[in-house]
Amino acid sequence: MELLVFLILFPALAALVFCILPNGRLRDTIVVLVSAIIIAVTLYLFVMFAGAGTVYFDIESGMISQIMTGLEIIISAGLLYLAAKYRQYLIAGLVVVQLGVVLYAESLIQETAALNNLFIDPFSIIMAMIIGIIGSLICVYSVGYMRDYHTHHADMPDKRRWFFALLFVFLAAMFGVVFSNNLFWLFFFWEVTTLCSFLLIGYNWGDEQTRKNAFWALLLNLVGGLGFACTFAWIGLTDPSGGLIMMDTLLAAGPAVAMIPAALIGFAGLTKAAQMPFSSWLVGAMIAPTPVSALLHSSTMVKAGVYVIVRFAPIYNVTMVGYLISLVGGVTFLLASGIAISQSNAKKVLAYSTIANLGLVVACAGIGSYAAVWAAILLIVFHAIAKSLLFLSVGTVEHKIGSRDIEDMTGLLGRMPKVAVMMIIGIAGMFLAPFGMLISKWAALVAFLDAPYGFILVLLLAFGSAVTVFFWTKWLGKLIEVAWKPEPLEVKISNHEYGALVPLTVLMVAVCIGFPLLSSYLVVPYVFGIYGMTATLGQANMIIMVMMVFMVLVMPLTLLHFRKDRKILPRYVGGRPATSDMHFKGSIGVQRPVALGNYYLANYFGEQRLSHIGNGVCIAFIALMLAGILLGVIA
Repeated sequence: MELLVFLILFPALAALVFCILPNGRLRDTIVVLVSAIIIAVTLYLFVMFAGAGTVYFDIESGMISQIMTGLEIIISAGLLYLAAKYRQYLIAGLVVVQLGVVLYAESLIQETAALNNLFIDPFSIIMAMIIGIIGSLICVYSVGYMRDYHTHHADMPDKRRWFFALLFVFLAAMFGVVFSNNLFWLFFFWEVTTLCSFLLIGYNWGDEQTRKNAFWALLLNLVGGLGFACTFAWIGLTDPSGGLIMMDTLLAAGPAVAMIPAALIGFAGLTKAAQMPFSSWLVGAMIAPTPVSALLHSSTMVKAGVYVIVRFAPIYNVTMVGYLISLVGGVTFLLASGIAISQSNAKKVLAYSTIANLGLVVACAGIGSYAAVWAAILLIVFHAIAKSLLFLSVGTVEHKIGSRDIEDMTGLLGRMPKVAVMMIIGIAGMFLAPFGMLISKWAALVAFLDAPYGFILVLLLAFGSAVTVFFWTKWLGKLIEVAWKPEPLEVKISNHEYGALVPLTVLMVAVCIGFPLLSSYLVVPYVFGIYGMTATLGQANMIIMVMMVFMVLVMPLTLLHFRKDRKILPRYVGGRPATSDMHFKGSIGVQRPVALGNYYLANYFGEQRLSHIGNGVCIAFIALMLAGILLGVIA
């Protein structure tokens, strides 16, 4: 129990220190030290509990619950002040209603004799390692990045002390989410992540668009939070004794009892995981500094959303509610992947591919079978590592070349070879690991085929996977393109940035190589403990894994070896070779420049067009789910 409490409280206490420490070497050193301690304790947690199954910890809830309620009131008061100041009246209304529902539910539910408010199991260990290792590395990266960020934005107020404080509060809240068995506690930490994301997205508060995007993220997540809060009202009216407030008790009660809470919490998970029609808040969050984007996408905000949906997957199994949630995820996967094709902004490509990946996780969790849950958890792992690596790499590249446009990354392998190789490994890991080559090809497809009307999900998965190969390959091609003899950029990347990028690259490779061990020691025990059966790797998938390791590791590393005496041949254009300065002699002897660029097909995969379609379809699915539950028609 001490380890769990430490991981929740230590980052929060460190955040208080960062609030008062001035910018300087001491603060930077303490950030690195605190991050290292969190990583070390997380690894020790894995060693201690990896084979222990599910362990519950008795801890008195009385005073702790009162403190959380007090903090919720304080947070609500702060949000009400900001909403009134900036005339965000809908947000103010949601805050009041949500707080009222929670306080009403707390008045209904009696004190329970159950003390197992915290717990740990293989799934929460996996999530804790994502939060503790990847989240801490992002904090280390932020030290160097934010120094450069304020050099490039000299007119912006320097609020780094609050920035680092919020990063570590975010980590503390996420640890609370994955260790809480008490749903009231989980909800408190859930709302803290909403608050942190709002404040971090609004880092440049003086910019009107930044402020607008921050409030939009807050609004949509408050909508989901209200759905979560309604769970407590239902529990209070159904079981005032409070037994169902414990997640393990609620899950053990089965679909007959837990379906309404599962649907409401699933709705909250869809908003936080940025599924259509709620995806716009995560795209708007790209306006924040890159470490915020990396944190939201890889180890905190959106992972909280898919975490609760995967937790309630056994309730969704073979139910109409689960199938509708899967359809929301499947449609989001297909259409968000399509939108990524039309984007040249690297961060928006990563944003939409994140939304798509999470859609695939949601689709698996909604099906709720043992094979689908096995796939969903592994998708979470691969996605967290690859996306953190790619976001941080893009942030570094943007500062050094002055652009985040994919077209401006042409020949990056020759200009910034080390960072480019890291990006190549991250991209290779993305379209090899999650999209059918290993996990989805075997587990998700089988799970979808076994589901009611599963052929629809199979089609969404098949076409969405094909689309992802297209946009990842486009980007990869620009990185390795050699249109001239590239001259390495004279840039200095901070040790803090390298100190995060290199371990993430190594971790990406290690997870690909050690995938069978990860499955055997953590994922399989969790799935088997719930379903009494589990998915395993077949021989064919082992062969695919070996091929994946070759692609992810060997091929990108070979690109580091450039012979100095290599010969770069001129391009052959229109029947004539291009000159060294990328010109060629066209018709009637006119010199024309050689223009090379990707296809973005905006007329077919435009952001506005596909978003409208996806939002409309997913709103219909969600409305059908909630209406059916309220009317008692579906289960």
